[in-house]
Amino acid sequence: MKRLGLWLKRITVALLGLLLLYQFWLLGWVLWWSRVNPDTTRFMEIRLGELQVKDPKAQLKKQWVAYEKISIHLKRAIIASEDAKFIDHEGFDWDGIQKAIEKNQKKGKIVAGGSTISQQLAKNLFLTPSKTPWRKAEEAVVTLMLETLWSKQRIFEVYLNVIEWGNGVFGAEAAARHHYGTSAAQLSAEQSARLAGMVPNPRFYDRNRNAPGLARKTGVIMARMPSAELP
Repeated sequence: MKRLGLWLKRITVALLGLLLLYQFWLLGWVLWWSRVNPDTTRFMEIRLGELQVKDPKAQLKKQWVAYEKISIHLKRAIIASEDAKFIDHEGFDWDGIQKAIEKNQKKGKIVAGGSTISQQLAKNLFLTPSKTPWRKAEEAVVTLMLETLWSKQRIFEVYLNVIEWGNGVFGAEAAARHHYGTSAAQLSAEQSARLAGMVPNPRFYDRNRNAPGLARKTGVIMARMPSAELP
């Protein structure tokens, strides 16, 4: 029994050490990407793998564009749609989370998440789409790293360049060209609101661009855009 207890203690210490090393690995990437633009993300790798199962030569559509070269309409639309309190919170919108819980309980299923832009970016950069407690805990840790080490503008710039906007389409520039044949800088208010409406389910809306629900969401987002505060 003593030997078993000793081995359990050693295993626990080893696991804690590995966990700590993993957190330092994440921290290193967060520090690096505070100044260097990410070339790929965990979500991009997952999507590329899925595409290459069907077509080994498949590639992602993505092109980095600087923050100042992204339409102010798109910036306002994303804030209005995804995280109205982005400027004010420190990574977590507790009111939004509570409302999401209440909405999910009322519907009897998960229909709202309450995640902020910072949380979504943390997930996209490092994690998987799974909704396990471990993944949510890691998301919270990375979110705190981002909010502590990056400016709000840097968080928003990277977010706009790495989120998914269609099947294999990532970032504002690729989205603008894929959906409208224009650059991210030239997007109109209506085009921007429509793109923002696609964010929660981009591959579905890529296949169903005339979905009635998307048209309704576009109108709601356009009405909210004038009050959106940008970093």
